[in-house]
Amino acid sequence: MKLLINEMDVNKLQTNSQKIDTNNSIDSSKQKKIRILVSGASGFIGQRLVRRLLVSPSTTNWNIRCMTRKPHLFSRYFQNGRDNLELVQADAQNYNELVKALSGVDVAFYLIHSMEGSSKEWKKFAERDRVAAENFARAVNETGVLRVIYLGGLTNAPQKELSKHMRSRMEVGEILKKSNAAVTIFRAAVILGQGGGSFQMLQYLVERLPLMVCPKWVLTKCQPIAVDDVVEYLVRSIEKNETISKTFDIGGAEILTYLDMMQRYGNILKKSIKIIIIPFLTPRLSSYWIDLITPVKASLARPLIDSLKHEAIVKDNSITDIIPLRLKNFESSIQTARNEQIENDRTIKKERTSSSLNKRILLASTIALSIIGLTYYLMDARIEIFQPIWLVLAGLWYFSIAFSIYFIHKGARLGSIIAGIIGWITLTFWLLDNFYLIFGTSVLASPPGYLMTIRNCIGATIAVFVIASSHNLFHKIRIHCI
Repeated sequence: MKLLINEMDVNKLQTNSQKIDTNNSIDSSKQKKIRILVSGASGFIGQRLVRRLLVSPSTTNWNIRCMTRKPHLFSRYFQNGRDNLELVQADAQNYNELVKALSGVDVAFYLIHSMEGSSKEWKKFAERDRVAAENFARAVNETGVLRVIYLGGLTNAPQKELSKHMRSRMEVGEILKKSNAAVTIFRAAVILGQGGGSFQMLQYLVERLPLMVCPKWVLTKCQPIAVDDVVEYLVRSIEKNETISKTFDIGGAEILTYLDMMQRYGNILKKSIKIIIIPFLTPRLSSYWIDLITPVKASLARPLIDSLKHEAIVKDNSITDIIPLRLKNFESSIQTARNEQIENDRTIKKERTSSSLNKRILLASTIALSIIGLTYYLMDARIEIFQPIWLVLAGLWYFSIAFSIYFIHKGARLGSIIAGIIGWITLTFWLLDNFYLIFGTSVLASPPGYLMTIRNCIGATIAVFVIASSHNLFHKIRIHCI
């Protein structure tokens, strides 16, 4: 691969290398080379789009430039050198970097969004998106880009009722349309594929929970579409003059609710899922729950959940006449996504870092904690521990440990936070049980015997391991969905 990070000069295409019609379209049958920019190339859609462009029958007529803020995340997928593939590092918040990235470009794909950031600053994503779109439109004008192809969000709600996320997606499209380029907009609802935020929420909730308490937005209808079908629409639109300066809604073969999708995903796994719908679970609470159960950040989950409140169904199918596709159904889309996950696990070595080590330490120390707790009833001679209140507390303690072990094993942050709470409570309890060693009097019950005192010290040490490993693991369990 030819790396062009921070490239200062990119040669303009010769005027006789392409034939441009009066509608700013590019006649691919007569051109020599078209330079295509894929912004957000390291993202969920961007990576797939680049792969698809590279295997297109027209790829010999294309120079593909990949723009990303994080080239290290992108380059590992394209290790083999190619003459028509370039990589440029640029941030859409930086106008000068955009001008360098867009220099000499004929067709630019806009696949940029700013949703995934700090949980405290999630509301600022709309402003970041606005700045990025304005910078891009200005840079397009300065560099003479002919076409911009943008992937936005699909919704059927009136503009005044739109979520902040969907309003931002629509605003970005309007800003791009003000540029001198011919802008094509595709609007999609839930996109099914590994790496997509909406799909990852669906996947991890179904795979990790036997029982789900869901808000009423799971009953909203949408038209999910496979990520491969989305990419196919994007690629084919390059050479379809009928798509120039038009807006198209794209959706899959079926209209489903999020509840339908969860149930049918469960059927694929041969897993029975019980779902309880309650009306008072707000998007904010839902995003925090998703943050704890899945690796999807609350800052990303919140705007996605806000968007799921409104129907997202294709009302105009005109794109199917211009670009006819055999669209995947839901089951086929899910199976493709699952196969991709399996293939990624085979080809990309799993991270052998402190994350996996902390998980093993946390599981081992939590199980050890429960074993040591049993000694209260096998070795302790104190009568008080058999009183009803002690037995109830012990039952809750063991239930919490089992609960945390289940979610730690599943890789959910909820397991880490519960284990951490248990660790702190247990550490405090066993230290108080040894209170008599310093102050000569017992706090919780009669003073423990010699062996029980040693047991409390060993248990307190293990509780420290639980606390430390749970804290570390809680902050490491993440994926990047875009």
